[in-house]
Amino acid sequence: MAINYTIQADVVDIRQDIPKPDNIFLVDTNVWYWLTYTRAPKNYQTKDYPSYINKALSAKSQLHKCGLSLAELAHLIERTELEIFSKASGFDKNKKKEFRHNHPIERTHVVSEIQAAWGLVENMSQTVDIQINKLTTDAALSRLSTQILDGYDLFILESITKAGIVKVITDDGDFATVPDILVFTSNPSAIQAARTQGKLLKR
Repeated sequence: MAINYTIQADVVDIRQDIPKPDNIFLVDTNVWYWLTYTRAPKNYQTKDYPSYINKALSAKSQLHKCGLSLAELAHLIERTELEIFSKASGFDKNKKKEFRHNHPIERTHVVSEIQAAWGLVENMSQTVDIQINKLTTDAALSRLSTQILDGYDLFILESITKAGIVKVITDDGDFATVPDILVFTSNPSAIQAARTQGKLLKR
């Protein structure tokens, strides 16, 4: 079933865009995953996003990350490593805790992959600070009722709002439903919805 995005952001198709030196981007976790993790599943994302990030780096655009991305990235890498291990060994992929605690060699490999990926993220980007306190959680909770985002993204959005960053590189179509930001993506559903709703921007 197709996702019915109500597009409120301006959306830019990264396959037809050239980053500029004065661009300041927040790079979402899913993009860091496809860019830095060596065993990410091969989809359009593993081509489109690394290509665009490399162009942004060559153009001297500023790339930013949110510290919360480490938690998301670690989760994605561990989940993928569990799926790979399950396919190879027949291990039940629903037993995540057993995978984490009962297979020390696999755990060491997971940690190494996370450390290597995050090291690359650190080398390519600056950090947007976020303080998770009552003020931030109240703002995120308020945003939850008007914008269709998950919990991590609510906090990431709060952090970039405070930092004045409006450009987000992401494959997550949810960001396209947020007003007053520019979403740089190659997500076909988000791009098609933006085109239909007159929100696809060419720079």
